[in-house]
Amino acid sequence: SPQMVYKIFDLPEGIVQGEGEALFDFIAQCVSQFLAETFSSDTSKSEERLPLGFVFPFTCRQTQLDKAELLSWSKGFSCSGVVGKDVVQLLQSAINKQELCHVDVVAVMNDTVGTMMTCSMEGRPCEVAMVADKGSNCCFMAEAYLVETTEETSGRMCVNTEWGCFGDDGTLNDVFTPYDECVDVESSNPGEKRFEKMVGTLYLGEIVRHALIALTAEKAIFTDTNIAVLKEKGVFTTQHILDIIKNEDGTTDVKRILEVLGLEPSERDCGRVQQICRAVVGRAATLHATGLAAILSYMCQTRDMETLMVNVGMEGELYKGYPSRFEEILMSVSRLLSPECMATLLPSRDGSGRGAAMVTAVALRLAAQRREVNEVLAPLRLSRADLEKVQALMREEMDRGLGKETNASASVRMLPTYVSHTPDGTERGDFLALDLGGTNFRVLVVRVTEDGISMASEIYVIPVSIMQGTGEALFDHIIDCIIDFQMKQNLVTDALPLGFTFSFPCQQVGLDKALLLTWTKGFSASGCVGQDVVQLLREAARRKQHLGMQVVALVNDTVGTMMACGYDDPKCEIGLIVGTGTNACYMEEMRNVGTVEGDQGRMCINMEWGA
Repeated sequence: SPQMVYKIFDLPEGIVQGEGEALFDFIAQCVSQFLAETFSSDTSKSEERLPLGFVFPFTCRQTQLDKAELLSWSKGFSCSGVVGKDVVQLLQSAINKQELCHVDVVAVMNDTVGTMMTCSMEGRPCEVAMVADKGSNCCFMAEAYLVETTEETSGRMCVNTEWGCFGDDGTLNDVFTPYDECVDVESSNPGEKRFEKMVGTLYLGEIVRHALIALTAEKAIFTDTNIAVLKEKGVFTTQHILDIIKNEDGTTDVKRILEVLGLEPSERDCGRVQQICRAVVGRAATLHATGLAAILSYMCQTRDMETLMVNVGMEGELYKGYPSRFEEILMSVSRLLSPECMATLLPSRDGSGRGAAMVTAVALRLAAQRREVNEVLAPLRLSRADLEKVQALMREEMDRGLGKETNASASVRMLPTYVSHTPDGTERGDFLALDLGGTNFRVLVVRVTEDGISMASEIYVIPVSIMQGTGEALFDHIIDCIIDFQMKQNLVTDALPLGFTFSFPCQQVGLDKALLLTWTKGFSASGCVGQDVVQLLREAARRKQHLGMQVVALVNDTVGTMMACGYDDPKCEIGLIVGTGTNACYMEEMRNVGTVEGDQGRMCINMEWGA
């Protein structure tokens, strides 16, 4: 179990409404003092690098574990020069001014997140945490793909709800009482954090105070005593409330508390004050339970579960000050509103501090892992300079491949395909198509009409024994597949024009004539390299006495891809294959193609850049 040493520092009066720099300087001074006292006798530890986790319980826009921009203050804080700034940077700068160069702020989190992490350390996974303190908030583990404000799509991510702002748009007006309205108007941030002002311990005393003033005006309470003391803001605190409602046996303690405040209550006054305090605290607990029920039902629904069992970390003055009754209300109301969910409350030990340390420890572990991964992946990462160098070398080899004198020695072959035009949309008719480029062979019939293109196809397997046998056996098998397909499609009597996609390096000397340069992709059929593959196909058709096709064109798969896309968009002049192999083709100006006679128009060039 982790061991802790800690010290609590009191904030100086007025610092929470002063300058932000003064607040962070004070925090840094406290860190410096704590380290000096803790490590005074251990000089080696005093200079060790110390990672620091910062629990900052205010509304922030967090973009990284160590980067959070303050959106608004609450809980009575209103320090200048902080809203819109990165609080991690402000704290680190203040720490550096204390010459604590070995202290690094590596994580910032809300107190709810710290609480969740603290409670998770007890060996019971905790996926929700609630803080019922001066402010109020809740966090939970959401499915990452639902958190659209981040790029994470797998696993889960802790989401800080910041539900204290719930109702700022007026949605809670129906349950906002005149007493809540008075508290809001007199606060440092009117119109903001309205839900928090109904449930936070910073405001409960004020709600009771305004309720007592209103009831006194109606002569329902304190009819025989001067209530001038109740006109003073902050005179009635949450601690007063908790002390009053804890007293289950009579009103003696209630009377004493009110008398200390300067009131002279009757027995009836004491009973009514106690009743009001219980109502205000009960409402706060009920609203906390309602928020929890909304989160639990959301978790259950988004995880596609019929029932959800989850542990909820609990922290805060209201929970700890009135634990049994608060827990009773929380459980009963949440079960009423989300009966499919069963929550187990886990009280936080040592607040959110231990959780902050755990988040920091995890952050360091992940950072170390990232460094290791980055070292392994470093050789695979290409800089812009690397890419520009590859681009220049590719261009150089393209020029060599297009040149008549340099083509033979070029690594990028730049093979002419004799395809000189892309589709213009006027093509019509029925066509057979073959696609050979791997262990599967596809035969298609393509019908092109004014209404568009329709296709029927079938995939045939090429056994390894045929892939690596004789060329005659390979092309006989291809013809057998074509005959089978034409019979199934009732096309045996039709002599259809055929286009052959042959995805292997070829030296093409005509649209229907291509010499195989080399086999790839596991093929090694004998008697084919150096031969015209169109002629090999025609000879196999004669052997099989099949007359139902006319081979018109042979193309590489990149060319087939370009032509298929070109039918939909005439602007398509490049084909790219990224698959088992990789290759590209494009329409080149004929004047640049030195390996073919003529300089008019364009020709599609099969780059064969995989070589």
